[in-house]
Amino acid sequence: MTPAQNFNEEIFVTEEVLQSSHTYAPSDAFRVTANADESLYAEATDDREGFWAKQAAELTWATPFDTVLDWSGAPTARWFVGGRLNVAYNCVDRHVEAGFGSQVALHWIGEPGDSRDITYAMLKDEVSRAANALLELGLVAGDRVVIQLPMIPEAVISMLACARIGVVHSVVFGGFSPAALRARVDDAAAKVVITSDGQYRRGAPAPMKSNVDEALAEAETVEHVLVVRRVGEPVEMTEGRDLWWHEFVGGQSSEHEAESFDSEHPLFILYTSGTTGKPKGILHTSGGYLTQAAYTHRVVFDVKPDTDVYWCAADVGWITGHTYIVYGPLANRTTQVMYEGTPNTPHEGRHFEIIERLKVSIYYIAPTLIRTFMKWGDHLPKAYDLTSLRLLGSVGEPINPEAWLWYHENIGGGRIPIVDTWWQTETGAIMIAPLPGVAATKPGAAQRALPGISVKVVDEVGAEVAYGESGYLVIDQPWPSMTRGIWGDPDRAQEVYWDRFKEQGYYFAGDGARYDEDGDIWLLGRVDDVMNVSGHRISTIEVESALVSHLAVAEAAVVGASDETTGQAIVAFVILRGDSEAFSDDNDVIVAALMKHVSAEIGPIARPKRILVVPELPKTRSGKIMRRLLRDVAENRTIGDTATLADTTAMRVITESLRSNS
Repeated sequence: MTPAQNFNEEIFVTEEVLQSSHTYAPSDAFRVTANADESLYAEATDDREGFWAKQAAELTWATPFDTVLDWSGAPTARWFVGGRLNVAYNCVDRHVEAGFGSQVALHWIGEPGDSRDITYAMLKDEVSRAANALLELGLVAGDRVVIQLPMIPEAVISMLACARIGVVHSVVFGGFSPAALRARVDDAAAKVVITSDGQYRRGAPAPMKSNVDEALAEAETVEHVLVVRRVGEPVEMTEGRDLWWHEFVGGQSSEHEAESFDSEHPLFILYTSGTTGKPKGILHTSGGYLTQAAYTHRVVFDVKPDTDVYWCAADVGWITGHTYIVYGPLANRTTQVMYEGTPNTPHEGRHFEIIERLKVSIYYIAPTLIRTFMKWGDHLPKAYDLTSLRLLGSVGEPINPEAWLWYHENIGGGRIPIVDTWWQTETGAIMIAPLPGVAATKPGAAQRALPGISVKVVDEVGAEVAYGESGYLVIDQPWPSMTRGIWGDPDRAQEVYWDRFKEQGYYFAGDGARYDEDGDIWLLGRVDDVMNVSGHRISTIEVESALVSHLAVAEAAVVGASDETTGQAIVAFVILRGDSEAFSDDNDVIVAALMKHVSAEIGPIARPKRILVVPELPKTRSGKIMRRLLRDVAENRTIGDTATLADTTAMRVITESLRSNS
């Protein structure tokens, strides 16, 4: 089977769309004022290191760097060698010192309707107080802090406070279970955890502190827990360990002098799913990451800090929130929206209501949300004044052309550019996207690597494929915001990202891609065992491990099946233990229990859409589960070739069993 055939099994875009020549050119008015033009590509090609030095010069350095790139320790890069800076100073203090202290940094909106406008001067004071509080707790540069908070300003403040004193933060998505939180706390050996009493989800308070307490039972490294009062629910406070944010942080001085750190000083660890089931602690450092975060935010979103109101509707628990809510926008002195709640609370037009009220001009969301808006109906965006919008963005997964066109027409009014962005937790910042004001965009295509970035689509042996062909997406040159490895496990990073094309020195992204006839890039989804559910990367083995930890399950296999809303949905096939009748003789009861079990083990984001009880699983003679065939079942397709199965009747048995139980 050729690589192209393999990728067509996972394809997110149709051949008809790939062959379409329909494009959307930017208006002349947009082109004239755009932050980037075509010359940026030539500039980066002619002198790549000079180009990145120029981007780094947009930041404030306490000590100038003397070398742009040291690639002698490949695949670990050192960028802006010898330079020293403070990330938080670059995101806050320098704007206040330049006279922009009264500019709003965050228009924060709570789910119940409460709100706070935080200026850059106010943000500086709050970050300084939090930094002083962390220092009083005994933290020193290089220590780790885990943050699990709702989408409230204290999440941003906590991250910047850590950066200000050289402490490494690891933000954990609020929806993760106590077990998932504990694994991350232990792996990072965190000394402090920052959380809240609870969070609002769909109009009602939900617990958070109690989950943290469960996670930290007998945790050996955690010395203190800072608790933000958000919902006002009573919570247990452990004497000597737990401290209320409003009391302990609120009582600190707002004066703090930021210390500079080496460009390669660790900034944060962010855990992402891996094919082994154990989350990978992706490490990012300071100077290179902030340089690319600020550069990409400036040119991809065409941000005008004096006039734009920008909204990235991600969560700070994911890399999108790190780079395009916290570090990129604040480094560029952006006024932005931060919204706590779900898109349909208290009503389905909440996002559009916010856009209308705050005159949002740049709106960056995931295809899952676009498809959800599509299901809710065209009438929703039409009920609001969205004419303040001048740029739209897409992130987290390949966007299908139908969703792109709906987004363009119904939210963009058919008049403004869409930047479809490809990047990863590991890349740190956007790598592929059309530059607004430069590119004529194509519905569903990521299109072209940004200036200063070099990517290829290659075949099995690392040779670049021809236009019109599919292959593996690789990055063939180092980039500033690249991961510096996996926390505590450098050998694993080498194996996961670099061994596949070690001879060529390529970083393997784990995604399939295709050049169209113009040489533009279309993403085709994951080619490993990591699913992309609403932009969240979840490994099949992580869900399988959760399932088999239940006493009723003997074996499990998990696949990601195409889903019109979430991009992929988790579908699980389980074989029950012989004594499963001891639990229940009703499969529906067991399935419900397993759904609940997975949510408890990993979090609601990993809850399967379907769990199918089967008598056996299709395996090769070597014992490998043929997930390709299970995906055929999950997507109601004709079953593919079964010749390599150890038992060629296995799929017939599975389908007959499912039919008889349906």
